[in-house]
Amino acid sequence: MDETERALISALRHDARASLSDLAASLGVSRTTVRSRIEKLQRSGEIVGFSVVLKADAARDPVRGLMMLGIEGRGTERIFRQLSGLSAVRGAHSTNGQWDIIVEIGAPTLEEFDRVLTQIRRLDGVVSSETSLLLSTRKSAG
Repeated sequence: MDETERALISALRHDARASLSDLAASLGVSRTTVRSRIEKLQRSGEIVGFSVVLKADAARDPVRGLMMLGIEGRGTERIFRQLSGLSAVRGAHSTNGQWDIIVEIGAPTLEEFDRVLTQIRRLDGVVSSETSLLLSTRKSAG
């Protein structure tokens, strides 16, 4: 991938609905170049699709956060299964470093968010945790 394609992807991440003319002007290339580069990136699999983020999607979880979990022994798969059954869990990711799992949580209120944190901390095998509230989102992958 060359610098033009990296700049194009950056521009599309900022506004995937930008016109070819606007993209071309911001990148200093022709509309034909923009069109052919987008097509090339789609064919190669670098761009796999475009998405829309709705206002309702962003408002669904007024209280959002990330919970990092330390797991005792080999209980990670069991914890993943238990997390998948919790409706407030939006995602669960294995990771490296100090923490074993990072959990994305969304809730309508702080009280509900706190209830979910307590529920997760009580899972057998969770030995430590740290939680960060997400205060604002400046960029989201959708």
